[in-house]
Amino acid sequence: MEDNDLRQFVDEIQKLFPLIMRYLEDEASRELIGLEVTPSQMNALFALYGVDDLPMGELADQMGLTESAATRLVDRLINMNLVRRGRDDQDRRVVRVRLSTYGRQLAELVFERRQQQVARFAERLEQPARDSLIYGLSHLLKVFQALEQEAKSQKK
Repeated sequence: MEDNDLRQFVDEIQKLFPLIMRYLEDEASRELIGLEVTPSQMNALFALYGVDDLPMGELADQMGLTESAATRLVDRLINMNLVRRGRDDQDRRVVRVRLSTYGRQLAELVFERRQQQVARFAERLEQPARDSLIYGLSHLLKVFQALEQEAKSQKK
């Protein structure tokens, strides 16, 4: 990519991302109206949704938190009756976290709200734009994951 092309790309991303992030954050807040959970609590429920249980360390990694921060978050979710914590049957040192029945119901409700919201905006995009968006976001995610791996490798 030429310097001018790269500069133009960076300028466009600098304009678009804050606007998109604001919109997504507003939508996430609307999804949670009346549910008495924070966005980070909901993210934890989504991380646990669809899995039987998750080691605390894995939950922390998925959420980009330290284990102590993840433990504090899980403590709050336990107090809200949204998750359960227990020891691993194979290794008693490992703490595992799973959704409670109520937590699963709440995650399903928000997941359905999110599905409806994504469907609303997808209906306004033509198929080529949808395909391009998925293509671009998938590649962007791969770049982020590669950069994250490089950063982890350099810390070792």
